[in-house]
Order: sequence, then C-alpha cells, then structure tokens
Amino acid sequence: MSREVPMGYTAARELMVEEQLRSRGITDKKVLDAFFKVERHRFVPVKEKEFAYADYPLPIGEGQTISQPYIVALMTESLDLRGNERVLEIGTGSGYQTAILAEIVKEVFTVERLEPLAQQAQKVLIEELAYGNIHIKKDDGTMGWKEESPFDRIIVTAASMDIPVPLVEQLDDNGKLILPLGDPYGQMLTVAEKKDGVLKYNQICGCVFVPLIGKYSGRPH
Repeated sequence: MSREVPMGYTAARELMVEEQLRSRGITDKKVLDAFFKVERHRFVPVKEKEFAYADYPLPIGEGQTISQPYIVALMTESLDLRGNERVLEIGTGSGYQTAILAEIVKEVFTVERLEPLAQQAQKVLIEELAYGNIHIKKDDGTMGWKEESPFDRIIVTAASMDIPVPLVEQLDDNGKLILPLGDPYGQMLTVAEKKDGVLKYNQICGCVFVPLIGKYSGRPH
C-alpha cells in the first residue's frame, strides 16, 4: 500500500472529495460540502496526520479505526438526510463521522463505550470545534439512548450479526437505520427502513468493520 505524504490539508481534502467521493458516485451536495468543511486530520493521531486524507482506514487507538472516507460518505448519503433530523450514532470513535453528520442535521446523539475515545471526541468536537448540536455519552451503544428517543436516523459504525432490539425500538416510524450486518470477517452495509413498526432491508455493499460489543450485540462484553 502506498503511503505517500499528501499535499497541504486543504488541497488534500479537496482532492479527497473529488477523487474518492464524487468519482465513486457520491452526489449529495450536503454530504460533499460537509466532507470538504470537516478537517479529517483533526480526528487522527499525530503519527497518522500525514495520511489523514488517504483512501483507507487509519488506527485511532483502543483497537479501533477511523473509516475510509468513502465508506463514511456512503453511509451518510444512504441515510437520505434532509437537514432537520435527530440522529443517533452508535460508536463515536474518532468523532469524524459525528462531525460530518453535525454539519448536515439538526442534532447528533453519539454513544461510545470506550472512555478514552469518548473523552478525545469530547475534546475535539465540543472543546476545540465548538459543535453545539452534538451530545456525547460514554455507554453501551447497543442500548441506544432511550431518554432522547425516538430518532429519525440511526447509524451504527461497528458490525453486528443483527440489529440490537433497543435500536429498533428507538427508531421513529418512517426512520432509517444503517449498519454493517454480518460476522467479524465480512459484512454487508445495510439500510433498514421502519414502516408501521416493520423493518424493510436494503443491502448496499460489502464492508469490514470492527465488531459491535455490548449487551445486545450477541457477543461477549
């Protein structure tokens, strides 16, 4: 894998939007604008900053990664956001996906189970970037955020064999949920739309994410 040192951050971000997103079929202007505005290099460790706009995931510590920009864009676009939504994110991680969502929607409620990542995301998103529409909680993401439900959209940034029941319950009717469904070795990025209490599934593409862990993940925690 080539790991060339990129150009200046602004130029690298513009190139990322053109070559990694637009050329692969990301067309939603709100999504493209968010990707150009949000500075991805703020969300990666110092030793990875020179690769911040590269076309692959990067480690962020605690055995977690910041996803490939295209996958973040694809998940965001697949939620069909209009701008007035309240969104629940499961797996804050670096906070990059959170910031992208916050540029587009009314409010983002994000849950992270790992304390160091939750604290770092709080530092970057709230203290440094001063997002007023982001709410962060350190908790078991498979339980959602019941007190703030229902949500218009839910995004899960870790792989699960099935959708955790609390998330289905906390999704508003006519709402959409996106997550990678499958085992730890490979998943299918899937959108579930809730109609009259029933989920209708639409498969997007194959992907590989770290596993979702928690009470309703079907895995030990």
